[in-house]
Amino acid sequence: MSLTLTRRRTAAAVLTAALLVPLAACSNDDAEKDTAGSTASGSASAAPRANLTVLAAASLTDVFKTAGAAYEKSHPGTKLTFSFAGSQELVAQVSQGSPADVLVTADTKSMDKVKADTGTPTVIAKNRLVIATGKGNPFKVDELKDLADTKLKVVLAAPEVPAGKYSKKVLDAQKITVKPVSQEPNVRAVLSKVELGEADAGLVYKTDAESAEDKVEAVEIPDAQNAIAQYPAATLKDSKNAEAAAAFVAWLSSPEGQKILQDAGFQKP
Repeated sequence: MSLTLTRRRTAAAVLTAALLVPLAACSNDDAEKDTAGSTASGSASAAPRANLTVLAAASLTDVFKTAGAAYEKSHPGTKLTFSFAGSQELVAQVSQGSPADVLVTADTKSMDKVKADTGTPTVIAKNRLVIATGKGNPFKVDELKDLADTKLKVVLAAPEVPAGKYSKKVLDAQKITVKPVSQEPNVRAVLSKVELGEADAGLVYKTDAESAEDKVEAVEIPDAQNAIAQYPAATLKDSKNAEAAAAFVAWLSSPEGQKILQDAGFQKP
């Protein structure tokens, strides 16, 4: 092979290598962009998205509607459906295998009854009892002992309902005997009786009275005579949306979730 031919081939090889370097660089840049785009897209798709069914205590009706709207806004692709009832009814639904993802009760004892069906509960809020009367307190109910007046139509939550258990606890502690005209399946039913004038007074949670402040009056019960309600929240083990359910339960304890609960009158957990 001549020296001239060898030199030509060497020069061609050098030129080819020089041309390939920028092409490789471009390819690497494109690959990095593709990877970054893929990662960003993957991160968005990794956010839990699901249709969640939340079984919640009746006293959470108003605040959870607000919380649900806020959660759906900050978690696109997640839809929350709430089923509100007395905690004892919710526990029965879980025990019977009703499909749901999250359970929130108004007391820890109700949650304990289905501990085999739930994850570890987290207390997300607390509440307290007040005496609800008609607007303007027409019967001048000032304290718990006034509820013993037989001329007064008093309505309470049923004994198996958390609000009913708390009511019995505070009345028994003060040795006050009340003969209710009815015992309701949940605390919202008690509130409704007072709102409609079908009862003169009833024991409800403070947040319930505040939600209907244009229709009822709330008479405070001193701390020493009161009971504190705790609201535990837990995922259900049979949930088909475990990750999304856990995310919602965690959010209830987040600053955003807590602000919504406390703005509605619930106490810090």
